[in-house]
Amino acid sequence: MQDRGTPDSPEIFQTLADEYARKILVAADNGPKTAKTLSEECDASLTTIYRRVSTLQEHGLIEERHTVDSDGSHRSEFETTLEGLYVDLTDGQFTLSLETRDELADNFTTLWNDLRGED
Repeated sequence: MQDRGTPDSPEIFQTLADEYARKILVAADNGPKTAKTLSEECDASLTTIYRRVSTLQEHGLIEERHTVDSDGSHRSEFETTLEGLYVDLTDGQFTLSLETRDELADNFTTLWNDLRGED
């Protein structure tokens, strides 16, 4: 399981309060998207997309992949890694937990290895 430590709750809340950040997460959840495609789907400038994607990457909520087209040109695609966001209010404090796709894959691998008796 990937352990990124305890996320900074105020920063995550602030990031997710941004309309464009939420639109990007939703659009990129349907599969990898280029910045241009995100710009069109989110009705935002490329500058806005790149700024928000950078912030989302800092928090591990979106992942960048580099691909090579058949003509040899390189491009970046972005895909949402966020699967779950959990907020707990205990003793007057908010605690935030994030679940990402990488963690789910790691959990499945661990479960599979446990079932097979592997270490």
